[in-house]
Amino acid sequence: MTPQALVFDFDGLILDTETAEYDTVAAAFADHGVPLPLHRWQDVVGRADHPHWLDWLEAELGRPVPDRTAVLERRRAAHHVRIADEVVRDGVVALLAEAERRRVPVAVASSSPRSWVEPHLERLGLRGHFGVVRCRDDVDRAKPWPDLYLAVTAELGVCSARCVALEDSHHGARAAKAAGLACVVVPNRITAGTDLAHADVVLASLADLRWDVLVDLTAGPGAAVGGS
Repeated sequence: MTPQALVFDFDGLILDTETAEYDTVAAAFADHGVPLPLHRWQDVVGRADHPHWLDWLEAELGRPVPDRTAVLERRRAAHHVRIADEVVRDGVVALLAEAERRRVPVAVASSSPRSWVEPHLERLGLRGHFGVVRCRDDVDRAKPWPDLYLAVTAELGVCSARCVALEDSHHGARAAKAAGLACVVVPNRITAGTDLAHADVVLASLADLRWDVLVDLTAGPGAAVGGS
């Protein structure tokens, strides 16, 4: 059975913003003499319901950070410089083209704000591929809750069990599975090594994803046989 839709995460899946995010926040922590272990950061990747990193830093320090605005702006500027050098992750463009050839709708479900996601999709020349883009502005609860995926499938008028989510993180995959979608996870440098046991398929690259796996994942209840 052909999938009724493919639903892409954005950060870390289409564009690896996650590595630059961690590296620049970790640098800001280091500037204040505080380490930011990767495993602690991994706990919040893919979800919106966590303290701002600067609040987290202040809690570690036990005092306010002087000139918060300047610290935020330096980190943001460094992040934007890094992101400008990033390219679309392997396999994304080819999968979008294959979905278009097969007339399968594609959408985005992202826990980032629309003001972040839409400009990047436009810059990358990808916005026109996605008939539906839903961001954390559009729901009461972002990932790891299922609301974003449910909003996408409702807008498309498709059955969640006949759709596949494409994710990069533990929390994103939780959201997809809670909404009833099959889920393929392609981790990046930051999410590699995290618990992805709840995903139906885990791949090193979207370029490795065969269309017949997507068909198997949406064939019916219990048919998520793509492996990992």
